[in-house]
Amino acid sequence: MTGIEHPGTFHGLPVFTLPPPGEGGPDPAALPRADSVAWRLDCTWEGPAFPEIWQHFLDTVDPGGVHALLIGPWWPDDYTSFAPVAELIAKDAGRFPALRALFLADVTGEECEVSWLEMSDVTGLIAAFPRLGELVVRGGGDPVPEEEKLQLRPLRHQALRSLRFESGGLPGHVVRAVGACELPALERLELWFGAAWYGGDATVEDMRPVLSGAGFPRLRHLGLQNSEIQDEIAAAVASAPVVAQLESLSLAMGTLGDTGALALLEGQPLTHLTSLDLHHHYLTDPVMSRIREMCAREGVHVDLDAADYWDPEDDEPRYVAVSE
Repeated sequence: MTGIEHPGTFHGLPVFTLPPPGEGGPDPAALPRADSVAWRLDCTWEGPAFPEIWQHFLDTVDPGGVHALLIGPWWPDDYTSFAPVAELIAKDAGRFPALRALFLADVTGEECEVSWLEMSDVTGLIAAFPRLGELVVRGGGDPVPEEEKLQLRPLRHQALRSLRFESGGLPGHVVRAVGACELPALERLELWFGAAWYGGDATVEDMRPVLSGAGFPRLRHLGLQNSEIQDEIAAAVASAPVVAQLESLSLAMGTLGDTGALALLEGQPLTHLTSLDLHHHYLTDPVMSRIREMCAREGVHVDLDAADYWDPEDDEPRYVAVSE
């Protein structure tokens, strides 16, 4: 699960993992203030199940002061669906009036590959927190039963400002649902599409509503990344209406080659951007030089690391940064 790590901070707060319950458990008086950290909950191997961890959290920390919450591994032994966890958190949503940020599945490859994470429909959880400002959802990939698939239904949310799906295989129906949502406050949107082998079947047509910008009037950062069709996405972005309102754009982590990069250079101006992220790419030196020259001339910061090695003569496929 390359490129995925536990964040040290979340929503501007340092991340603190709540020690588990039991003998020798934490003294509540010695814990950080509820509003001073982003609380991370996880199940340890053969430790208490998540419902016990959750109740321990409610009993130990004042939920009314919690601003940010991360859910790590929610299984003590075998991988299980996220659905019961989502239902549990949503049921107690009223006890978290100050919650503004949620990270669902803060899990690294050492704990579970991203494509193995058994997610669920996250719509109800989003709706349960009408003041939520930031949401990160990690997971989606291998074929699983319907109730364990990552799902989203179109909804209207007045407060959400930042939305990120990190996936090794983001389903097209989730991308379509994002485009159908009404998110008038949304400023940052990041979608990691992943690989077709792991369920990443989104097409450029699925992205059209996002590219129109119609549902996101305040959007300032757009990341359409980690895709096997990165060239097609770049070509679509080159004429997409949403670009005019952006301050930063990311087409990183995918299979971007000269075809997509040239489409960007020859499309609508990108000179109003402050940042262009193209790291993890398959560009030739001449095209990289053209991009660097354009960005230097216009004062656009560009993240254009050295190209991933790829020899077209070997007929080897290009790879995204995060898949399994």
